[in-house]
Amino acid sequence: MPVIVALIVILAAFQQSLSGFGFSLVAMPILVQLVGIQTAAPLVAALALTLNIINGIRWREALDFSEIKRLGVWMALGVPIGIWGIFALNETIVNVGLGVLLVAYALFALLKPEQLPTISRRWAYPAGFFAGLLGGAYNTAGPPLVLYGSLRNWSHQRFRAVLQSLFGFSASIVVFGHIITGHYTRDVLKLFAIALPGLLIAVLLGAMLDRRIKQAHLAKWITIATLILGVSLLIP
Repeated sequence: MPVIVALIVILAAFQQSLSGFGFSLVAMPILVQLVGIQTAAPLVAALALTLNIINGIRWREALDFSEIKRLGVWMALGVPIGIWGIFALNETIVNVGLGVLLVAYALFALLKPEQLPTISRRWAYPAGFFAGLLGGAYNTAGPPLVLYGSLRNWSHQRFRAVLQSLFGFSASIVVFGHIITGHYTRDVLKLFAIALPGLLIAVLLGAMLDRRIKQAHLAKWITIATLILGVSLLIP
């Protein structure tokens, strides 16, 4: 089991080091099936925080602090509600909710038109709140932020840099929440220690191959994999 967990983390960290998002979208659904939601949630949060700090440093030159500020404040409001919900609700309900989220996000990413309208910055408030809510519950703050960034027509460089900062901000709040509620058990910390070296190797490989892989092809395959994972969570 620990070896499988480490391999999943390597795969998820590698693809986020290339595309800028998707670590939790890949890792969370599979780890939920393997170790359960109450172990997967704090484990993925700690790993995501580590990954986002590293990638945030890599892409810091493209940061947009005005967007980060607007989204981050509302993310902070949503995270505690998400953490409460994942441990208060039945695990089956949580799994179905995650499955619906992944399927909806994947269908949007696959079917969206090439040219999207540009929305107002005011949409950062609901986008940030729902990102925090989903980040606290599932460690998957990405879908609302990806949707917002797409409709704001961010450049690829700004997209990756802003997402890493926001993912890191969300993950830090989530990790703190799990710490004060005692969710970092010995088993969780053991799995974190096992997976961490693989995560660091994946980041290094991603940095080396960053300019050699077409981002559009990579994003499409990630989206298809996300759709399959989401459907698997909806099947009893």
